[in-house]
Amino acid sequence: MSASLPDFPWDTLADAKARAAAHPDGIIDLSVGTPVDPVAPLIREALAAAGSEPGYPATAGTARLREAAVSALARRYGITGLAESAVLPVIGSKELIAWLPTLLGLGPRDMVVVPELAYPTYDVGARLARAQVLRADSLTQLGPQTPALLYLNSPSNPTGRVLGLDHLRKVVGWARDRGVLVASDECYLGLAWDVDYPGPLSVLHPAVCDGDHTGLLAVHSLSKTSSLAGYRAGLVAGDATLVAELLAVRKHAGMMVPTPVQAAMVAALDDDDHEKQQRERYARRRGALLPALRSAGFAVDYSEAGLYLWATQGEPCHDTVAWLAERGILVAPGDFYGPRGAQHVRVALTATDDRIAAAIERLR
Repeated sequence: MSASLPDFPWDTLADAKARAAAHPDGIIDLSVGTPVDPVAPLIREALAAAGSEPGYPATAGTARLREAAVSALARRYGITGLAESAVLPVIGSKELIAWLPTLLGLGPRDMVVVPELAYPTYDVGARLARAQVLRADSLTQLGPQTPALLYLNSPSNPTGRVLGLDHLRKVVGWARDRGVLVASDECYLGLAWDVDYPGPLSVLHPAVCDGDHTGLLAVHSLSKTSSLAGYRAGLVAGDATLVAELLAVRKHAGMMVPTPVQAAMVAALDDDDHEKQQRERYARRRGALLPALRSAGFAVDYSEAGLYLWATQGEPCHDTVAWLAERGILVAPGDFYGPRGAQHVRVALTATDDRIAAAIERLR
């Protein structure tokens, strides 16, 4: 491929998927974090009501959407001091992450730092820009190198790990001293389970950045908290100058969120009740599946937030994938996310209550 892209990880699960699908009672697919619950009626109604709009959508988002985003980020996550011009809707958070290095003008001389266990698109985005990639969880691993862009992901995909306040403050201070941009993927921020006060925190929270968003971007998604994966509804917020630069490039590239989706986003951001109900669904499924995995001999590491359980049987991850596939359960091997995941699997909570119950029965 032109940018030396790896194979799409989930395409390599074909054999395990076929094995799981051969189970007499069918496959239980816990390999991908795709929502299974219906979109809330008020969101669908907002989408439909805007369906007759014939004109091009605003790349910057409607004024109503920017207002709703600023309000929701403050109300839900304590992000204050955010101007409406410092928020930008994107065509799903994955799109923004995949193209962020390119949109920022990075190239072969630039380095992008991603977590050692990381969502694969961080690496893919750097490759699309032909930038260098370094996997690192600690600033000491960087030595004298000064990257152009550093990714944070808390709560983490795949591990569910939450970075503490001291860690976040240290990264922000270090990056500012060196002129490094920090992009924080916060798609799972609203899905915390076993997390001590005050986390999880956004990189834009005043306790982390002292109210100064310079050099910081936070990436948010409505795919998880509002089940809008099919709508491709995300947003990026933070440094107003950086957001303006992203907007300028996206105007030229035609990266526009459709008008009906923007209207649906307003409805989702304005209403906290449906988000609470969805969080309760995932909490219920986690509360059932977590002890079942442990009873089946798995150790579950981290997993204090997010939509996944980071589980291991102390063996190569593909052996565990095969063991579960024999029971009709499909999961993601940990090495999809980096070499450190070689003995773990990622088990998603994104299945209906009935299918989660069936998975628990098969684990007994």
